[in-house]
Formats: sequence, C-alpha cells, structure tokens
Amino acid sequence: MPDPLLPLRFVLLVFAGLVNRQQASVIDFLREENRVLKEQLRGKRLRLTDDQRRRLAAKGKALGRDLLDAIATIVTPDTILAWHRRLIAAKWTHAAKSKPPGRPPVMAKIRELAVCMARENSGWGYTRIRGALRHLGHIVARSTIAGILKANGIKPAPERPTSWRSFLRANAGVVAAADFFTVEVWTARGLVTHYVLFVIDLATRAVEILGVTPNPDGDFMQRVARTLVDPVDGFLRQKKFFVIDRDSKFDARFREVLRASSLEVLLTAFQAPNMNAFAERFVRSIKSECLSKMIFVGEAMLRRALREFVAHYHSERPHQGRSNDIIKPDPASMPAEGRVIRRERLGGLLSYYHRRVG
Repeated sequence: MPDPLLPLRFVLLVFAGLVNRQQASVIDFLREENRVLKEQLRGKRLRLTDDQRRRLAAKGKALGRDLLDAIATIVTPDTILAWHRRLIAAKWTHAAKSKPPGRPPVMAKIRELAVCMARENSGWGYTRIRGALRHLGHIVARSTIAGILKANGIKPAPERPTSWRSFLRANAGVVAAADFFTVEVWTARGLVTHYVLFVIDLATRAVEILGVTPNPDGDFMQRVARTLVDPVDGFLRQKKFFVIDRDSKFDARFREVLRASSLEVLLTAFQAPNMNAFAERFVRSIKSECLSKMIFVGEAMLRRALREFVAHYHSERPHQGRSNDIIKPDPASMPAEGRVIRRERLGGLLSYYHRRVG
C-alpha cells in the first residue's frame, strides 16, 4: 500500500533543499563581503575589542573547526578557538583576593550619609554629624568624618557656605524669580522672535506673564518693573528677594526700580541655570506641553495660548514638586463621586478631568 504521506514528505524535501541552497548563497555572499572588507585594510592589523572577541568565540565554538576553516575570514579558526578556551578559563578561575592591609574602608553608605548631611546642613560640624550618624546606628570616629568631608572637598562648618538650594528652600515664602523665553511667531514680515517675560513665586509655584514683545527694550522693562512692585497688586509686594540671571535685558535701571522698593536682587552665576531652577522648570513645562505643539500666526494667537496654559497651570495641572497638588483648585470641581468630565483647552491640547455631580 503506498505511503499517504509520501507527497508531503517530497514537498518538505524540496523545500528544505531550496532553503539550504538559499542559506549557502547567503553564507557565500557574507564570506565574499568579509574578504572585500579585509582587503580594504591593506595589510593593517585588525584590532578587535574584548567584547567583539567574546562574541566571535561564542559563535565560533558552536560551528566547529571544520566549518570555521571554510567560512572564517577575519581571523583564523585557531584564533577563535583560543579565545573560547580563554573564556572558559576566565569563568572557572577565580583569583584569590587578599585582604588589604590596615583598617577596613568606611562603608559607602556611611560616606554618602556624612557627605549628604554636610551639604544639606551648612552649620553641622564633625561632632554634630557624628551624633546624627550614631542616631542612625553608625558608630564613626570624629576624625573619620573629617577625612570623608575633606576627601569630598567639603570645608569645616565655620567655613562652609550655605548652599543656594538650602537658601531658596528656607526663604521660599519671600522669594520670587523671573526669566525670559522665546517663541517664534509668523507675521507679515515672516518669522519674528517674541520674548515672553514671566515671574514665579517659589513657595506656591504661581506664575504671572509680565509681557510679550518682539523688542524687550529699556522702556518695556521699566514698565514691567513698576508693575512688579505696585503696592496694591504687584507680584513682588510681599517679597524680599528677587532672583534673575545676568541677561542684559535686566539692566541697571530695571534693577534700580526693584531695589528702591526694598527688594534684594539676587543675580545667578554665569551659565548656571540650576540657580534659577524653578523658572527653568516652568519654561520646560510650557514649551513641552503647549508651545512646541503649536504654530503661531500673529501675536494674538500666542497671547491666547499663554493665557490658556497659565489658567490650566494654576487650576487644573497637578505639580510633582507640590505632591501632585493643584496650585489653585476649584472645590466645586472636586467631589468624591459623580460622572468624570474632561475639560479641554486649546482644542484638546490641554486636558483636565474632574467629576460632576448629577
């Protein structure tokens, strides 16, 4: 009786032959390509990294010497197999680690804690840090702490200045900061760069757009300065410190108006954006969430986008720096139960989800 699977076996045999011929053609092409690349070296020695040697050794061992002899073109089969033997030796050979002489090194965790305490507390001396570490269960000598701080370039407490970050955190309630960012706007004259000046309250993260102009000249800055220090509704009327960078637009006349209102103007260092990190973070937020996703035709369109984002920023957007709280939440839109409603701004570019009762 004829085998009913004979036709199927014949088809599989033909298919396997076709696959083998195709694989042989691919291998032949790759071998020739390797030869061409090797000829480009013109006798120069091919330098391989350790990682490349490991990869070739792992693949080459699985093929065997005979097949390697037929296909290897970059290096000889003996070289590949020698690399593989060294891999095996490295896996099973463990050099004995001798104990270093002297006292054992201070634990990395203790070093990190000591450095962290010194940087976050400018008034803490060696003894104070030693006491804090002891409270955490780490018994460390005072001289050891002194050595740790010295190795990390941290001066003793009397000579250690208060960090900029610590100063801003301690005085956030009376500190505000300002900065510019630019937006390109299409006008009848083509693309025109518009400068947006804003101010931010470091304690609440509240923001106010002070002005939008393609020409932030001295007169513009004078008007902004007088608005900021207005005794009735000026943004800085209850502030003591005002952080700005060394941009030439914050000229001497601008700073003089602020100082006349008993404000201390703090200038950041050159090329030090982290010294005005709150303002820099707002710029990143408004650009990534809004401005970079729009094409502005006319200044009015830009002003509308700024108004919508600031409203969203204050009353709808959770802030990670404030434990995901909203700066100015609307209690009426925060019931515990009810249908979830989406509020859209700028055509859905900005979204806010809240519950509506009924």
